[in-house]
Amino acid sequence: MPAPAKGPTALPKAAARGIPERIGKYMVIKEVGRGSTGVVYLSHDAYYGRDVAIKVYNMDPGADAERARTARKMFLSEAHLVGMLQHPHILPIYDAGEENGHCYIVMEHVHGARTLAAYCRPDNLLRIDDTVEIIFKCAKALHYAHSRGVIHRDVKPSNIMLTQDSDVRVIDFGIALVSDSEISRIEGIAGSPSYMSPEQVQSLELTNRSDLYSLGAVMYELLTGSRPFRAGNLQKLLHQIVYATPPPIHTLRKDVPEELENVVATALQKDPEKRQKSGLDFAAELTRVHQRLREANARIDRQEQFGVLRRLKFFHEFSHAEIWEVLRASSWQDYSQDEEIVKEGEMDDRFYILVSGGCAVERHGRRIGALDTGDCFGEASYVPGAKRTATIRAASAVTVLKVSSTLLEQVSASCQLRFNRVFLRTLIARLQGVEQQQSTPAITA
Repeated sequence: MPAPAKGPTALPKAAARGIPERIGKYMVIKEVGRGSTGVVYLSHDAYYGRDVAIKVYNMDPGADAERARTARKMFLSEAHLVGMLQHPHILPIYDAGEENGHCYIVMEHVHGARTLAAYCRPDNLLRIDDTVEIIFKCAKALHYAHSRGVIHRDVKPSNIMLTQDSDVRVIDFGIALVSDSEISRIEGIAGSPSYMSPEQVQSLELTNRSDLYSLGAVMYELLTGSRPFRAGNLQKLLHQIVYATPPPIHTLRKDVPEELENVVATALQKDPEKRQKSGLDFAAELTRVHQRLREANARIDRQEQFGVLRRLKFFHEFSHAEIWEVLRASSWQDYSQDEEIVKEGEMDDRFYILVSGGCAVERHGRRIGALDTGDCFGEASYVPGAKRTATIRAASAVTVLKVSSTLLEQVSASCQLRFNRVFLRTLIARLQGVEQQQSTPAITA
């Protein structure tokens, strides 16, 4: 354990009732949290130039001797981990100390972070792919801890923080088992019963796979808004964890894919040997599922795009196969109102088709025309090295199909012929319209 903090200022006796001015070498800014085992304060470490959170354990034996003994064991467990777990998804512990009978640890303070408990309600669930990414990061963090001989033992939504930029921190190693440690352990049923593995509730020997069960229980709740097991009392809950099977995820949330449900079901196996072997294996399974989901979503997006193009006047003469060829040679892009799509004077080898919305055509800063849904532009692409002679600006929110002239050269001859004929016919019709009006210059973007 780190040596007790020394200094001229001791922790005030009123710390249990009010906010101390200083804890060890750290000036206290404000209280930011309070729980059964202690109080958390915000401070600033001037030496390293960073905000820190200081957890002061409640060890007043007069109030509850057993709770005070447990708090001290938790302090010793976390103090033992100072500087030991340095992983981007584990909340780092910077320092620990003891003064005037008060024990504290100093951790990273993450501004604006919330625990995953906020996203376990059926009316506030995260998107499926966000949940997959969060649990992936947790699995990697737990694998790191396990590889250093640390079993968390209390993996639950309130011990996983989600930062404002959607990053993850696993927190609170207060009841962790640390291999080769002489620190007095908290034995028996320690942790949060709803997330404990069958072997943990039976006080059997634990391995890294116990944490993986708990992580599976967390993922189950994040996906469904319901814990795997619920009961009216602790005895019934523990019996369910050991013997019962949780309701299938798809019965609670129909849009969860079967392969993802299988990953969670593996983690929740009663027999530890039937679960994933490690956090790395858990993360790898999630990666494979995530990739398949992305591929499936991409196929769905492409199918929707095909349906939109088929309805555009530009593609009325194209066969289905030819539309797919154009789609594969293209990219789909959205623009906000007043955003430039092409700029006068620039070189560009792409053709453009307005999928939705309208555009203004400008030359030398003056509006000279307009384009509507289904119109095309970019005829300068027919002349190698030619520069755009007009600026095309979104008059509203628009979606544009950008067709690469290079990729268009690789499609079938029939598709190329069809595309060029429709594009040039549209251009000729536009020029004829301008000729008839005799007031609007030709649009040659």
